[in-house]
Amino acid sequence: MIAFVSGAVAALAPTLAVIEVGGVGMAVHCTPNTISGLRMGEQARLATSLVVREDSLTLYGFADDDERQVFELLQTASGVGPRLAQAMLGVHSPDALRLAVSTGDEKALTAVPGIGKKGAQKLLLELKDKLGAPLGASGLVGAQRAVATGPAPWTEQLAAALIGLGYASREADEAVAAVTPQAEAAIAAGGSAPVPQLLRAALQSLNRAR
Repeated sequence: MIAFVSGAVAALAPTLAVIEVGGVGMAVHCTPNTISGLRMGEQARLATSLVVREDSLTLYGFADDDERQVFELLQTASGVGPRLAQAMLGVHSPDALRLAVSTGDEKALTAVPGIGKKGAQKLLLELKDKLGAPLGASGLVGAQRAVATGPAPWTEQLAAALIGLGYASREADEAVAAVTPQAEAAIAAGGSAPVPQLLRAALQSLNRAR
């Protein structure tokens, strides 16, 4: 198992970071939130989980060990693979997921792209005794606040990710404005702003502007 990677950030993409480790570039799949905390050329340390398939070895990266542990526990539920587990962590923090499961918050799970009403109900049953109680410093009250406020607004997540990719603040703001109608349409349809898709659209708008 590769528990973590540490080294200079050699490349960044919307959901992928390349970390140079001993002269080797390790491709690590990350959520937009994790990507937004990385900077080209700077040192980074990511907790990792290696997913082994017959035809591939895929490394997933996380901001800390707790996030990695939740990622692995989520996959013990039937129908949850690494991509869906990472999508869940892209929408909710580990403690927010713990609270959602412990309180049976179906709406919180359906906010994740790819999870419908029936899927959420099934996940609540299967994960109930696996994730445990929230670990936040403020205990349950702090976790409830995290769920109430949710993750950072999609505009902040998207702007931070673009800046992490090397764009100027002005360019990031313009790109966010360009994809706002797409985000508002998704929210109006009863979903949440799909940050990974919005990030790709924002990058396309920036490339067209150059």
